[in-house]
Amino acid sequence: MHAVAFDMDGLMFDTERLYVKAFDYAGEKVGIGPAGYMVIRTLGMNDGMWKQCFREKFGESYDEAGLLKYSDEFIADYYTGSHVPVKKGLFRLLEFLKEKKFRLAVASSSPYSTVVHHLEDAKILEYFDVIVTGDMVANSKPSPDIYVRACELLKEAPRDCYALEDSPGGIRSAHDAGLKAILVPDLWQPTAEYAGVYYKKCNDLDEVRDFLETQI
Repeated sequence: MHAVAFDMDGLMFDTERLYVKAFDYAGEKVGIGPAGYMVIRTLGMNDGMWKQCFREKFGESYDEAGLLKYSDEFIADYYTGSHVPVKKGLFRLLEFLKEKKFRLAVASSSPYSTVVHHLEDAKILEYFDVIVTGDMVANSKPSPDIYVRACELLKEAPRDCYALEDSPGGIRSAHDAGLKAILVPDLWQPTAEYAGVYYKKCNDLDEVRDFLETQI
């Protein structure tokens, strides 16, 4: 195995809980009630896909612009006084992988600008050889496009790459692209139907490091 592709939200950064709070706040503001539970339902989707899910749930006429405005305000207020919350074991895992000469990619459904902001804020941008985001491919997760493109840019065969994921769409995307998908659950816990989709399950990124060490 020569490369590892990382999801971002919920995998490298503890951002999904922040998004839940932001959409609870924004949903109350626009009159649809706390909407944070929809964040969990749409984990791993790009902007277009999760917005469509919200329209199907709340109707085409709900105040989407207001929801985005208030959620963005909530998140911006948080980041005014705080850094992006980093998941346990991330720095140790990145150091280990670079020491072992793995090539690294980010494969995230989030927009490119958001991904780069978070990586720069955590001072880990330099670790990654490739960044592929939801606004760079025709179809975001659970389509395999993001991981297929990441492997192309890494110049590695998918079978020689691990993918680290926390969401159902992400696990499906990586598996269907031919990578060995390692599941590190965050807000979502896998159901029986995913047992044959992920290659390995780890409780956190420290466990991922320990597992990969046994594979070298």
